[in-house]
Amino acid sequence: MKNYEPVMSFDAEVAHEFEDLRRGDENAAVAFLEHLAGDRPALELAIGTGRIALPLAARGVRVDGIDISPAMVAQLRSMAGGDKIAVTMGDFADVPVAGAYGLIYLVFNSLFNVLTQDDQVRCFENVAAHLTDDGSFVIEAGSPAMLYRLRDHQYVEAESIEVGAVRLDVLRHYPATQMLDESHVTLSPEGIRLNPVVQRYALPAELDLMARIAGLRLKERWDDWTRRPYTATGSTVVSVYGR
Repeated sequence: MKNYEPVMSFDAEVAHEFEDLRRGDENAAVAFLEHLAGDRPALELAIGTGRIALPLAARGVRVDGIDISPAMVAQLRSMAGGDKIAVTMGDFADVPVAGAYGLIYLVFNSLFNVLTQDDQVRCFENVAAHLTDDGSFVIEAGSPAMLYRLRDHQYVEAESIEVGAVRLDVLRHYPATQMLDESHVTLSPEGIRLNPVVQRYALPAELDLMARIAGLRLKERWDDWTRRPYTATGSTVVSVYGR
């Protein structure tokens, strides 16, 4: 997508809307992550508005975060408990923090916001450098099943239809480069609003190879946060890596 910068996807309007985009799996995700963290600190890459970090911290886990978007972090700060979470502004692939963590995690396809394979590998390597010997690196990503259902490598879906607005999700897939160009288009009496998103996806086997390059290995893989056995037919894939 010409002239695209990742921070464009996470402006103030998107940050506000995130509170209405809960998927219903938050409790299961938090329970899954809490079990892995135990009494050790956790680090969320692309912490955003704290959809997962805030309830995880409320359970007694110390959660730090990294994010590129001032608007998303401002929304986090406005939430109860948001002022108690240490957030580093910057590229999460750099993992620009000090110390080691028993749990480092990415949710909601965030790894794929890193737009090159080299930088995704760099993210794995930097995570490994900050992970305790018995720690876990957790990645939630979209299932490759979605790609196989596309017609002509694209789709248009109605995300919401209301009296005063219609929101469409428009996506095009580029198989040769593993890129997804997407925009959430809102049509309303106030006009047209575009929220562009570009991602470079990786299939589970490629993620496993990235982990091996970084000195990590796959420990668990599930269809979702409830530990449903992995079938590659669901909407998500949850992978757990460690040494």
